Amino acid sequence: MSRVLLQATATVAALALIPVTTGALAQVETDSYRELDQFMDVYNLVKAKYVDPVDNKVLVKGAIEGMLAALDPHSSYEDGADYENLRIQTEGNYGGLGLSITMEDGIVKVVTPQKDTPAWRAGVKSGDYITHVDGKFVYGLTRDEAVAQMRGKPGTKVTITVVRKGLDKPIQLTLTREVITLKPVNWEVKGEIGVINITTFSDGTGRYVRDAVAGIKKQLGRDPLGYVIDLRDNGGGLLNEAVSVADVFLDHGEIVSQRGRDKLDIQRYAATPGDATGGAPLVVLVNAGTASASEIVAGALQDHHRAVIQGERSFGKGSVQSLLPLGPKTDVRLTTARYYTPSGRSVQEGGIDPDLPVPQLSDADYKNRPVVREDDLRRHLLNTAKVDNKLIEDDGKPDPRFAETPDALKAKNIDDYQLYYALQTLARLGGPTQVAMIAKLGTPNPGRAELSPPANPVKVEPGPGAAPNK
Repeated sequence: MSRVLLQATATVAALALIPVTTGALAQVETDSYRELDQFMDVYNLVKAKYVDPVDNKVLVKGAIEGMLAALDPHSSYEDGADYENLRIQTEGNYGGLGLSITMEDGIVKVVTPQKDTPAWRAGVKSGDYITHVDGKFVYGLTRDEAVAQMRGKPGTKVTITVVRKGLDKPIQLTLTREVITLKPVNWEVKGEIGVINITTFSDGTGRYVRDAVAGIKKQLGRDPLGYVIDLRDNGGGLLNEAVSVADVFLDHGEIVSQRGRDKLDIQRYAATPGDATGGAPLVVLVNAGTASASEIVAGALQDHHRAVIQGERSFGKGSVQSLLPLGPKTDVRLTTARYYTPSGRSVQEGGIDPDLPVPQLSDADYKNRPVVREDDLRRHLLNTAKVDNKLIEDDGKPDPRFAETPDALKAKNIDDYQLYYALQTLARLGGPTQVAMIAKLGTPNPGRAELSPPANPVKVEPGPGAAPNK
């Protein structure tokens, strides 16, 4: 009903403006037709002169994709395989390696591996580059073409070549594809602390988080000391599920607002009465892979002083994409709004700054490994309300708490320092006994390997027309 009302209101407004803007509209139409004439000229030249005959559908699809790609990194045309990939992101599963990727200058770059998947267990990390799949050079492919090469029937093998900053040689990994289920929520109890890991915001995520809170209370037989909400490497998902998750921990106030092109086009989302945790202390973990819907949750809990945000600056995607259907299996994913936290902040480009920065000390190459954020992407939207925090971000003094080495942490059974730090933050509420218990439990990550250069250079064959592999 609200959508219909919005459309009707927009129509009335447009009609009301026509009498006083006829000249301006005529000029706009003239300019548009001139540009369309130029497009048709190029179209006809391609049809007549290109070295091989070209199907009309190929040209039209390419023109649409190019038009949307010229806007920002997140607007796109979803058709056929692209449409299926979009469906998988929100509700399905697939056979593959468990990687989220982006394209950087024609090269496949890893945004994040999903935990407990073939890629994650093999040691692939955010910021790695994948140059070859089954010995074939993948430079210049579209994102969906690269994804299609890595996905396949569960149980089949695929070999990828990984290049990482700091390693002198590429590394070849042979992985077995698995059914990658987009399970949005996992939980466990550490001592008297509940840990809720949210991996994506797909259908039902808010409900699963409520179930996790109930499950933690049931396992303990009482309320926990607090909860760690792990949003690291969560690339986002559905806006309504982000609102639903934030509502689990809030009982009043605004969660997020989205604002479109028109200054009057503002939609606000508010919490409903009742905090499922009863106001228990919260620590939220974020990193460079925390994006979009995840930043909505972190920003809402931070602005309401409901949680302490720990970790690293988040990705910085502060825009909303709407799926506009064109046919049974065709959508246009179009950026239609920016979103703002309850205090009116836009996270676009800048992301969410943690209240307490905590580096991932257990990651041996965390200082050298490049990460991908919104402001690294070409044609990203600009933040129109930037705040300069340079004077309060760094006092120039090294933090003595963050001096331990990965080997020293490994000896203490700590493979995830950020999670360990969050657990210890909450354990102090239970006194020395809880602190000692968390220290004893540690945060082991069973099954994950570390990439190391091979003894001999990896030999891979470049694709046709590619430069020799170095």
